[in-house]
Amino acid sequence: MFSLSTLGLNKFFGREDAAFFCEKNMKRLQQFLLIALAITCSINVSAQHNKPRISPPQMVTGKVKLATITINYSSPSVKGRVIWGALVPYDSVWRAGANEATTFETDRDIKIENRLLPAGKYSFFLLPRENAAWTAIFNKDANQWGAFKYDESKDQLRVDIKPIVQRDTTQALNYQITRNGFSLNWEKISVPIHVR
Repeated sequence: MFSLSTLGLNKFFGREDAAFFCEKNMKRLQQFLLIALAITCSINVSAQHNKPRISPPQMVTGKVKLATITINYSSPSVKGRVIWGALVPYDSVWRAGANEATTFETDRDIKIENRLLPAGKYSFFLLPRENAAWTAIFNKDANQWGAFKYDESKDQLRVDIKPIVQRDTTQALNYQITRNGFSLNWEKISVPIHVR
C-alpha cells in the first residue's frame, strides 16, 4: 500500500502548520481515499454488469397436445454475416442459440420424431450438416455454457431432421412452438421438429 508522509503533504499543499497533516488527519485521509477507490471500482463493475447482451435472452412456452414445452435461448442476429458453414460450422455440435446452451423443457413424456423423450429439462443442441440431415440432440446436462463441455454420453435423445430453406431472411434467431412441434428459425433456415 502507498505511504504518505505528513512532512511531504505539508510541503505539497504549502502548509507551514505541521499539525495540518498530523498522524490523525493522515489516517482519515487514507481511509477517505480507500473508500473513494472502493466506490469507484464498484460503480465500474456494476456498470459492466448492466450492459445489455448482444444476443438477448428469450423464452417461448406453448402447448403441444397435452405437454407444456418451454424453450430458453439467447437470440443472435445475422448482421450481414454468413451463418451456416461459417459462424455456425457444419459437422460440429452447436448450442442452437448464443451464450448458454439452449434449454428445452417438457412437463410430460413426449415423442420427438416418433422417439420417446421423458419429461424433464434438457440442453438442446443441433449438429448441422451441409448436404445431409441435421441431428437434434437433447442432452441431460441442462446447465451448460455453449457446447464447450458437451458430453455425448449424456444425450437422452438424438434424432435426424431435415432443415428447410426459406425464401425470406430471419434476422434474429427465434423458436416457435406450434400444435405439431417446434422450430428454430434463423437466416434462411428453418429446422422443424415434430412432437407427438
